[in-house]
Amino acid sequence: IKPLYTATATATGGRNGHSETTDHSVSVDLSVRKEMGGPGLPGTPTPEHLFAAGYAACFGGALDFAAKQMKTDAADAIVTCSTSVGPREGGGFGIAVKMHVKLPSMPVAEARVLAEETHNKICPYSHATRGNIDFTLEVEGA
Repeated sequence: IKPLYTATATATGGRNGHSETTDHSVSVDLSVRKEMGGPGLPGTPTPEHLFAAGYAACFGGALDFAAKQMKTDAADAIVTCSTSVGPREGGGFGIAVKMHVKLPSMPVAEARVLAEETHNKICPYSHATRGNIDFTLEVEGA
């Protein structure tokens, strides 16, 4: 790719540590959830929280871009990304994503075409994860 922008972050202490971007726009303490054997400290995110927030925002921006290319409007879109982590068959851990796209002002068939176009051709997170994670796309329209 020809980079338009690069974000850089450093993590110390892994899942029970701290992560911060070099420009200090993101600075978070992390903790492992109780379901994963950790302390589950209240108010602390996990890497999956950060991934879900980033993917939802990226997908929403890509959806808006795709809508404009298709000469339609997705300004009322609500994108919710659920990210799960767990053991995988081959050993180690993997993630699964359920992406829910709600377009209240668009017929569901049109919304589905737009969301699939976004996932298949536009969103950088979708490109980066394709074939590497379990991905489910749910679409809701008018």
